[in-house]
Amino acid sequence: MSHAAVRKIINDPVYGFITIDHPLVYKILSHPWYQRLRRIHQMALAQLVYPGAIHTRFHHSLGAYHLMCNALQELRSKGVSISAEEEVGAKIAILLHDAGHGPYSHALENVLVEGVHHETISLLIMRSLNQALEGRLDPAIAIFTNNYPKPYLHQLISGQLDVDRMDYLSRDSFFTGVSEGVIAYDRILKMLTVHNNHLMIEEKGIYSIEKFLVARRLMYWQVYLHKTVLSAEKMLVKIMQRAKALVARGCPVPAASPMLQFFLQSTLPQEPLHEHLDQFCALDDYDVLTSVKNWMAHEDKILSVLSRSLIERRLFKVRFQTEPFTREDVLHARNMVCEQIRITEEEADYFVLEGEAQNTTYDPRDERINILFKDGQVKDISQVDNALIHRNLSSPVKKYYICYMEC
Repeated sequence: MSHAAVRKIINDPVYGFITIDHPLVYKILSHPWYQRLRRIHQMALAQLVYPGAIHTRFHHSLGAYHLMCNALQELRSKGVSISAEEEVGAKIAILLHDAGHGPYSHALENVLVEGVHHETISLLIMRSLNQALEGRLDPAIAIFTNNYPKPYLHQLISGQLDVDRMDYLSRDSFFTGVSEGVIAYDRILKMLTVHNNHLMIEEKGIYSIEKFLVARRLMYWQVYLHKTVLSAEKMLVKIMQRAKALVARGCPVPAASPMLQFFLQSTLPQEPLHEHLDQFCALDDYDVLTSVKNWMAHEDKILSVLSRSLIERRLFKVRFQTEPFTREDVLHARNMVCEQIRITEEEADYFVLEGEAQNTTYDPRDERINILFKDGQVKDISQVDNALIHRNLSSPVKKYYICYMEC
């Protein structure tokens, strides 16, 4: 396939037209493992609160790819030397950065495949595709793993100013209708620069970056950590944990697909995941959702009550507060549940849970957004005079929650 033979245009609701104009990028895009991202929701069960939030990982990775194209073009126009091979490598790395997400994205992370982060699986997928493509993904893998001599390329994929974050804030605010998440991504891209091989922001972009950080904080509390979203996702986790516990006991729990059945009864990560990538890359939200619908009629009371409650949107009640809940609070909720649905003390763990949610606006200890001044000085954004993002915003906001079934 010649280079000129590929020119595909995709119409995106957030950015307009996205162009695919390289045969290797198109090959990745057409692969079944990439196409599977169409069947994984970007925001898991947030659609139970924000009905418009039904966009997928496919939408998001294409959007991040589009922003990467714009960022590379911008840097080149400022005299940054980026070869054709580096450009394609960075584009493929961002296209595949989320390929390792399982069903319902973050909600079920570490539940179906215990102890394995989605980025680890993304890397396994890249390496497997690289083998099939005779090493043509070597630059993409080096950039993705930060083993490439130009750190700014990795920072565009995973860093404080990465195009991943820029896309999900813009896209999630668009689909939820939460305008607090709107960021000036186009202006931020225009302000990007490279200094000493690292990604920085020009001095005149400070306010756009502050808006970006504040938007992120607001989206976390208003959308990602919304108490009803939290409740639905915890319920889904409890359903999968109950299904796995029953299977481990030898109780039949028929899943809707052989792929999900495999992960319900497997003991990964003891078995190396790379041997089961085919099964993993055939899994999506539909396997899980159809199984949960079927389990509404399961003979196990806990599995059926949890499944029916989620499907019918009778979600756990959630209370947030700034202090940890007392033992009395938790015992009261547990006793109430045990009495009302006639379950044992041990089984109450499936219906009452507590935890903490936290979000930091900007922590200079592990987040670096460097501002490049006209005189060549470099300062962290938290040290800039009159900056909105200063030290007292670096401490995390923490909320404690209790989540329980209210009959």
